[in-house]
Order: sequence, then structure tokens, then C-alpha cells
Amino acid sequence: MRPLISVIIPVFNHAHTLERTLLSLAAQSYRSLEVIIVNDGSTDDFLEVMKRIQHQEPFASLDGKVFSQSNLGAAAARNRGFKESTGEFIIFWDADTIAQPEMLEKMATVLLVHDEASYVYCRHRFGWKRIASQHFNTKDLLRYNYIDATSLIRRQDFPGFDSTLDRLQDWNLWLTLLEKDKTGIFLPETLYA
Repeated sequence: MRPLISVIIPVFNHAHTLERTLLSLAAQSYRSLEVIIVNDGSTDDFLEVMKRIQHQEPFASLDGKVFSQSNLGAAAARNRGFKESTGEFIIFWDADTIAQPEMLEKMATVLLVHDEASYVYCRHRFGWKRIASQHFNTKDLLRYNYIDATSLIRRQDFPGFDSTLDRLQDWNLWLTLLEKDKTGIFLPETLYA
């Protein structure tokens, strides 16, 4: 049996990108997925968009669940999504993320082969720009963040995001894991934008 991956999508005023993101998830070769969408107090047409797509493909085939809360910020929305999820592996997915179809398959394979790693991360694009990353290095991670929040994490190792921080919550997450001797592994491919 393949481990269940919980894909957690915090959404704040990005209803216009959500359908493309869900299509990207539906195209994943890794099929053991649950999708948790947390509406973080959106003031756009999120509810109308969800009513339209919730019972249609691709959302219906993704074992998707939607939760709403007042606007508490991305970290709190991610933590809420984690609380509502059940997967052995979790990944935080922005509402406009578009992934290569093999992304989750490749990431899960890395974690299944490398028991010593708490999470796996890869390169990605931001618009036309490829965001560089690097092999895991403790000394560098203490100086700057080279790991994006869209990383596949073992559920039992996830300590939660610090929702009191206004920025750099992802870097804080990796540093918190490092304090607990939990490290990541780099998959040197550009797998999402």
C-alpha cells in the first residue's frame, strides 16, 4: 500500500487560480492523495468557485475537503490543513502551484528510499525564473533559506508553522526541524512553478 499524501492548500483571494492547481494535482501519477483546501477568509469569489467545481472533475476525484476560517494568515491556514489531514506524508501547496505530473511520485520515492530524511525538496520556477536550491547543508541553512514550503514532509516530524511570524515561516520550520536533528534531502529537479 502506498502512503497517503495530504496536499494542503491555503487559499486567500486566489479562487481564480484554484481550478488550474487542482487540474495539476489530478494529473499527478501518484494517486494516493487527499486534498485539504483551507479558505483563509477570502473576500473574492472563492465560495462560488468551489460550489461550481466541488462536485466536478478534477476535484471530485481528488478526495478533496474544504474548510473555512477567518483570515489568520498562511501559517495558521497551513496548520489548520495539517490538523484536518490524515496522510503519512504532507505537502503544502500554494493555490497557484502547477506541478509536473511526476512530482509527487518522485518525491515520495525519495522519502521511501531515504528513511533518514524527514522531508524532500526540489527546485522550482517563479514565473520565468528558476529558483535555485542546493543539497542539504546545515551550515548554509543556518545562514539563509534555500528550501521552499512546497516540500514533502513526514507527518510525524512536522512541528507546525509558527503563526506569530509575519514572514520567513518556512525557514523557521526547517530550523525548528534542524533543532530536533531532522534533516531534508534535495531532489535536483525543477518540478513545479
